[in-house]
Amino acid sequence: MNATITSPATSGPYLDSGLLPGDFYSYEQLLSDPERAIVARLREFLRTEVAPIVDDCWARAEFPFQLIERFATLGLNGWADPDSPEAAPSNLLRGIISLELAHADASVSTFFGVHTGLAMGSILACGDEKQQRRWLPAMSRFEQVGAFGLTEPHGGSDVAGGLETAARRDGDEWVLNGAKRWIGNATFADLVVIWARDVETNQVLGFVVEKGTPGFDATKIERKIALRIVQNADIVLEDCRVPEANRLQNANSFKDTAKILRQTRSGVAWEAVGMMLAAYEIALQYAKEREQFGRPIGKFQLVQDLLVKMLGNATASFGMMVRLAQLQDAGVYRDEQSALAKAYCTVRLRETVGWARELLGGNGIVLDYNIGRFVADAEAIYSYEGTREMQTLIVGRSVTGLSAFVG
Repeated sequence: MNATITSPATSGPYLDSGLLPGDFYSYEQLLSDPERAIVARLREFLRTEVAPIVDDCWARAEFPFQLIERFATLGLNGWADPDSPEAAPSNLLRGIISLELAHADASVSTFFGVHTGLAMGSILACGDEKQQRRWLPAMSRFEQVGAFGLTEPHGGSDVAGGLETAARRDGDEWVLNGAKRWIGNATFADLVVIWARDVETNQVLGFVVEKGTPGFDATKIERKIALRIVQNADIVLEDCRVPEANRLQNANSFKDTAKILRQTRSGVAWEAVGMMLAAYEIALQYAKEREQFGRPIGKFQLVQDLLVKMLGNATASFGMMVRLAQLQDAGVYRDEQSALAKAYCTVRLRETVGWARELLGGNGIVLDYNIGRFVADAEAIYSYEGTREMQTLIVGRSVTGLSAFVG
């Protein structure tokens, strides 16, 4: 027997309760009933509209633009509209939303995270009330899509002190010059938050650059082997003029930028958990259906050993993220706690998808069997929003009281 194994989001191997098979300790039960209803609505959307098309989109490196307006119907971030009566969701719900998105596809999750977490998060955290009312309502309805421009061609981990993009005040305008790289959504975004260094004060400031602004050019990065659906761009800013009204009024130093990254870093860890659960579920279904030597391979001890190791990684990471969400909701979490979560969960992700690929044998490298996409995408998740090494230094400084950063 050589049955084609489909994605768990397509085939629907959910438990009778509607929970994910990989949620071994039933963490989702910690959500309230209304929160679980939101997750169920999202899960159905991912199962019926995302899962059937992602492999083809991934192979072609094309973004499914038809999904953007569908996101607006799910009610996932209407609360971000300043005039909305909705209360902000708990961090646990936000995290499980990220988990669910990545469980279906890491690229779709990345699109959502860039738009709602990085771009909208920048305006929420660093914009004044007028700016929030100007941009957030349309963004919350997905009528305008956002991007976040921080990383540069010559700088990644050292961006805090090495930001090269320059901002010069000229009357009521700012003139931006520089370049950005790996900017998700930037090829089609309506608004791009650009972080640049004020040449007068040497402080990092944030600017919202709107589509069509002269001097702004975004070119798609081609030939990627991970997150192929994400439309990453190289951005060139050449005498790009933005009005003072587009400078985020509450972004006055890199410390303000870091506030946004602290929140989104935990979102990446949640994505890693979702991908681990998907990898485990794909491997589990395959082990039940694939036969060798006259029996399902799930009856072999070494196969069960791989499945249990995958489940252990996912469960431990899930538990860490649940506790981090509780600390966030209590307002007492720290940078190093997000850093540890991002480092730990993405390391376990790499390990888990590798074991799943091993279990599927040669079928594990074919898109039709789904796991190959997760293996490739895990490489990007492992590195973006801060490498493991940088997260280690953040945590190491916390536990020892000694900084090992150089420069």
